[in-house]
Amino acid sequence: MSKRGNGEGSIYPVPGGYRAFVWATRPDGTRYRKYVQRKTYEETQKAWLDLRAKVRSGPVVSNAPKLADFLDYWLTEVVQPNLAPLTASTYETFVRHYITPKLGGKRLDRLTVRDVRLWLNALRAECQCCAQGKDARRKTPRCCAIGRCCKRIVSERTIKDARAVLRSALNVAVSEDLLTKNPAAGIRLSAARTRKTKPWTVDEARRFLESARTEDDPLYAAYVLILVLGLRKGELLGITWEAVDLDAATLDVSWQLQRVKRQLHHRETKTRASDAVLPLPDICVTALRERRRIQQAARDRLGDAWIDTGFVFTTEHGTPFEPRNFDRRFATRCRRAGVRKITIHDMRHTCASFLAALDVHPRVAMQILRHSDIKVTMEIYTHIPSEQTRRALKRLSERLGR
Repeated sequence: MSKRGNGEGSIYPVPGGYRAFVWATRPDGTRYRKYVQRKTYEETQKAWLDLRAKVRSGPVVSNAPKLADFLDYWLTEVVQPNLAPLTASTYETFVRHYITPKLGGKRLDRLTVRDVRLWLNALRAECQCCAQGKDARRKTPRCCAIGRCCKRIVSERTIKDARAVLRSALNVAVSEDLLTKNPAAGIRLSAARTRKTKPWTVDEARRFLESARTEDDPLYAAYVLILVLGLRKGELLGITWEAVDLDAATLDVSWQLQRVKRQLHHRETKTRASDAVLPLPDICVTALRERRRIQQAARDRLGDAWIDTGFVFTTEHGTPFEPRNFDRRFATRCRRAGVRKITIHDMRHTCASFLAALDVHPRVAMQILRHSDIKVTMEIYTHIPSEQTRRALKRLSERLGR
């Protein structure tokens, strides 16, 4: 090896192995000695060469925090002040359940691509009921805590989301000169297959609405708005009467209601693409007029006990409708109507499938559903067989049947 130049440091024996140092520069411009130590000379030399290359590429942090400490800082100072409450809560959940338990003890500057890859592989194979002690917290354990592992592994979508959260956090570490490169950025994962939903047929949707209308379900108008306009659950529950103009037959969709942990948030929709003033078809206007009549009757009956929140869909006392309670009421209505139980988001897909079946142009459907990307709309459209597709397959079948 050629003679080392000034500032390149040296390798020397110490009790238990060898030690080496390199003169490095902190992000604030001050210089200091950064050390590495290994058991053999060859291992120390390799670590020293890696450190020297790292020093040459830019400033090096002298006292990097552990990943767990940095993630706490990232959640508190970067995520919570700048992102939506529900998004911040989701990030915190991923950090707490998936990232910190396995990688939190690593020093930030020593986290490698290999560490991240091994973590993802382990996460893919580990039962989360065992890892998070879910069964052990039950009053009466029924699987993992009594030796019968339920093998509740995470989906590929969760794997991708966990990696994305870690990558986002480490991008901040790079921007703050705590890392020279992001070890989570170069790892490729297989594409997660999206769950193909099976929306309601026209007959199922009709039976569902007829059941709600004939039984005077106070949420009938809510179901109509989802099926006809494709509203999201948060957008639906966040509608106020100020946003509704029944005379002009329009609805301003720009707010949503979400529960994050123990608090309800009435806030703007996530993106500008979600905001829109939608025309209300006659069935929506009629349903909303009936909803206002039901709410006024409840207000008159309770008098001073009525809590005026301004929301269109409220409890019988006027308070906002809890998202989870809406889920329960929807499941009950599916059962009473005798239709397949789907999710409320699948009702939105049902609206999209109806638009596709009616040959509504994708760009128009995109505006109604307020997708931020035409790809999302087309993903739904390609799953709905058009009449032209049916005719083509019928002709093919007739040819093959000869």
